[in-house]
Amino acid sequence: MIDKLEGLMERNATVEKLISDPEIIRDRDRYKDLMQEHASLQEVIAEYVNYKRLLAETEGAEAIYKNEADNEMKEFALEELEGLEKQKRESEDKLKLLLTPADPLDTKNIIMEIRAGTGGDEAALFASDLYRLYTRYSEAKNWKIEIMSANANDIGGFKEIVFSVAGKSVYGNLRYESGTHRVQRVPETESGGRIHTSAVTVAVLPEAEETDVQINNEDLRVDVFRSSGPGGQSVNTTDSAVRITHIPTGLVVTCQDEKSQHKNKAKALRVLRARLYEAKEAKRRAERDEARKSQIGSGDRSQRIRTYNFPQNRVTDHRINLTLYKLDTVMQGEIDELLDALKLSAREELLVDEQS
Repeated sequence: MIDKLEGLMERNATVEKLISDPEIIRDRDRYKDLMQEHASLQEVIAEYVNYKRLLAETEGAEAIYKNEADNEMKEFALEELEGLEKQKRESEDKLKLLLTPADPLDTKNIIMEIRAGTGGDEAALFASDLYRLYTRYSEAKNWKIEIMSANANDIGGFKEIVFSVAGKSVYGNLRYESGTHRVQRVPETESGGRIHTSAVTVAVLPEAEETDVQINNEDLRVDVFRSSGPGGQSVNTTDSAVRITHIPTGLVVTCQDEKSQHKNKAKALRVLRARLYEAKEAKRRAERDEARKSQIGSGDRSQRIRTYNFPQNRVTDHRINLTLYKLDTVMQGEIDELLDALKLSAREELLVDEQS
């Protein structure tokens, strides 16, 4: 990492000389490119300068601690050293994030699919809890959520809910939520107080533009039918629900939340396009970097990624062996600590791959 940072420092010095050269200034296109490069380097250069300052101050504090005879001064140096070590670790983490190239998909909006797995009604209730978690997290980020389709049960849970999230860097923040989420808790309907284990699957799909995925009308079979809902609710009197089958892949998308057949078809096509795009990107990633899946995982829906243990107020992410004893706040949507750790782990792995 240090070699790479020193190389960027040298490049920054070269660029600064070039942009002050009158001949370069007269070449508008070259000057513009160099100014953009200079601007892109500034954040990582500033952090590296900060990191080197922390290294120097740490060495000074270590020297005082080793050589100082006065106990009070040694104690002061030790306290300062502990603070500097913490700042140094934080700076290292930030540099790792800054050094890895951003994935172009990170800026995309997403379509998220949450489905109840094993556990019946309890799994459906937890699917509802996860939807509420992601809704609160999105609200804190000022992101916009739109439900694409939902299949609710009679007790307030979701057998399945599909929704879009739009905003700044949505996929970059939520991409690692794909997988199987396991919950351990005592259901409200459990009179004996026994802990039940249920599972919910989450899929996070980067939303595709029409230019990203070409869908031919002849590859689609569109069926319309009458919508239905739990307990007789949301029952339409017209055939407005839409089921689209993508014949080449066998993918099926159903949407019945809108009263308009046209709107349901448009939503179903958005979900289908996102699923096709994710399949295309998954194939590209697998071909490009098969060896990188060991630490963060592939995001496959069948992969158990996290356990939520309510009796112990504990949440554990199994991919990075991170355990937090603050499940109550996590369920309120405060998941930045989990997401930041996952992003850092993925970026560290990228750096290792680049160096190997």
